[in-house]
Amino acid sequence: MPFTAYIGIGSNQAFGDRSPEQLVAAAFGELGRAGRVSGRSSEYRTQPVGFADQPAFINAAAELQTVLGPEELLHFLIDIERLYGRDRSAGIPKGPRTLDLDLLFMTADEGSGGDREIIHNSPSLTLPHPEVQNRRFVLAPLAEIAPELRHPALKRTISELLAELPGEGANADTAVEKLEGADGIG
Repeated sequence: MPFTAYIGIGSNQAFGDRSPEQLVAAAFGELGRAGRVSGRSSEYRTQPVGFADQPAFINAAAELQTVLGPEELLHFLIDIERLYGRDRSAGIPKGPRTLDLDLLFMTADEGSGGDREIIHNSPSLTLPHPEVQNRRFVLAPLAEIAPELRHPALKRTISELLAELPGEGANADTAVEKLEGADGIG
């Protein structure tokens, strides 16, 4: 069964001679090994959330057409992170990362019946991502490529969730800046 996956991409640490911007760009290329990248947001410079004593992040979102199911795709994403120097078992929680790939949402193509939003709970993966509705740095890029995607539990679109965020603190409009010349596709 074909799936559509929505993936958050972030980086705020160089890896070798690659900058965070280059790592985000490389991640889009790597995702192509699991299917077809059918949507690509702009890149955003975002302030860190949780652990504030670290550099700003470069964030983006991807839409991926794939035959990999949720757990298989999660393992694929973790393998990409490792390839670019990230070990999820080490480091500060919510701290600096060379590459962060979060599986945010998945839908299953049910043919003429449309798409079915996947709700998945396991020890390693929760879909939709449990914090997506609280994070402007995730919702802003995702709204570029999937504004009408509906959160299956909250029954709100990505655009609605973004509009409902408070405008202060970690979700302030000023904490998420779209980078010039970083127009997405999709």
